[in-house]
Amino acid sequence: MKARPTLLAFGLGVVAIGFSCAAGADDVSRGKTLAYTCHGCHGIPHYKNAYPTYSVPKLGGQHPVYLANALKAYASGERPHPTMHSQAASMSDEDRAAVAAYLSGEVVPSTGQVVGTPPPATQTCVSCHGADGAKTIGNDHPILAGQYRDYLVQALKDYKSGKRKNPIMAGIIGAIDERDFEAIAEYFSRQTVLCSTDRIREQGKCR
Repeated sequence: MKARPTLLAFGLGVVAIGFSCAAGADDVSRGKTLAYTCHGCHGIPHYKNAYPTYSVPKLGGQHPVYLANALKAYASGERPHPTMHSQAASMSDEDRAAVAAYLSGEVVPSTGQVVGTPPPATQTCVSCHGADGAKTIGNDHPILAGQYRDYLVQALKDYKSGKRKNPIMAGIIGAIDERDFEAIAEYFSRQTVLCSTDRIREQGKCR
């Protein structure tokens, strides 16, 4: 997690890697120390990944299990990103759990209320992520509510192209027209749950 363009967590669905992330205060404290380099990208408001260009994702309020699993996927190369691979591969499972616990801050529960009218294409998303993008079927599925629109569009494109490999998303994305990606991403980005890492650094939680 150096001060270079990076990609963590976020996407739209990760297969559980059989990883437990039950973290206590000691884990969060240790994670804060280990995650200092993460702030070089994730802790800078509106920081962009380059080539392709899109917003580095929000991590605050995300399921820590999902974040830890994402780090493990970056370490193995299942999720391709050179910077994230080099950082995640240097961590143990315990390190990843601690970093995930710190970066998550505190998961904000779904209120069940939505902002705006969901476009028809989101019907393929809600069974796993919830109508508001925050009521996931498990803590190994990412919260989408409040995530940056351009990041969500890029994640969908990567699943569509096969760059990001996930058996669940591969089946789902095949039924979605790429022309609907912008509407899906815009809708979930307007919901309010996730927050940026600089807020976690400053106050330890999203709200």
